[in-house]
Amino acid sequence: MATDGHEKIFEIGVSFRYAQEHEWVIQAMTGFLSAYFMEDARFRVKRHLHELETGMYVWICEAPGEKFMRRLLKRVQVDIPPFELYQRDSHSDGPTRHVIDLPSLQSNQEGSAAS
Repeated sequence: MATDGHEKIFEIGVSFRYAQEHEWVIQAMTGFLSAYFMEDARFRVKRHLHELETGMYVWICEAPGEKFMRRLLKRVQVDIPPFELYQRDSHSDGPTRHVIDLPSLQSNQEGSAAS
C-alpha cells in the first residue's frame, strides 16, 4: 500500500510473549520510533495500538521502503534484548508486518552449542 510521497505502510509488532518477558520494551520502542522521526523525517508513526485478540503491540509506520525498515530494525536490535524477527506479508493490499518475538528454543540451543 503506497502513499502519495512514495512511502509505504509497514507494521512493527512486538509479540505478547516478548512483551511479557521484557515489559520495558514497549515504552522503549515508542521512544525509539519517535526519535527516529527526528533523525529522518521520511519516517512516521501513523498509529500505535494493542491488539486485544493477539496481545501484540503494533506500530503502524510510513517509510520509504523495505530497505529502510531493515536498517531501522537493525538499529533496534542493538538496544533491546535478543529477539527473532518474523515478517508477515499481507495477502491483500495491506502492509507488511515485522514481528519481534522471543528467540526460538532451537536458536538458543544453536547459540549455546557454538560457545
